[in-house]
Amino acid sequence: MISELNREASGTVVRLEAAQAALRDHFLGWQCRLRQISVRNAGGRPTPGMRPQLYLEGTAEAVGRITVLLVKKQPSEATAQFRHMVKRTQDPVVRYDDALQTLSAVYYQRPKEFSDELTALFGPGSDVATRLIETGHCVLEFEQYNQHYRLPCTTRPLPENHPGHQATYWHNALFNSAMPGAVQVIAFQPDWQHAEANPPVV
Repeated sequence: MISELNREASGTVVRLEAAQAALRDHFLGWQCRLRQISVRNAGGRPTPGMRPQLYLEGTAEAVGRITVLLVKKQPSEATAQFRHMVKRTQDPVVRYDDALQTLSAVYYQRPKEFSDELTALFGPGSDVATRLIETGHCVLEFEQYNQHYRLPCTTRPLPENHPGHQATYWHNALFNSAMPGAVQVIAFQPDWQHAEANPPVV
């Protein structure tokens, strides 16, 4: 009897984990498609689905939209490329064009290469970043093309030497030549067990 219950329990866990994985993979695929559209047809400008509404813990009203990035699971190669592109020229137009060419090629074609931990860059002394660090939780709501996601997330600051921080910094530097050096990078880890999608992922 015990072994049968264990098998049933194990089967339930597997199904739950499979559903969470399906939702995560659907979200990452959707995000990659949005970013391909952005760099190919909109000059790289963030679309609404890349700029979720941010709800801080204990608040019913959104504090506003933030722009989040996808970071590769193994980001060192892309980060080195971004850093090289930024440093090889002082011309922001050349940087911008290089960024669009690189990102519109194959960068977003393989969603499984990306981590599900999103990142966002905040300026020095950002009150929103401070509150995210203090509470450690938030909710991100994404919506575009009749697809909606509500993702409860844990949040954490990434130190400057963290690969996710470096990837986020140099990605942003491609598009913002006036970006200050003392930025803050916050990581958002979705809780896929409690995440929601509308329409649902089947």
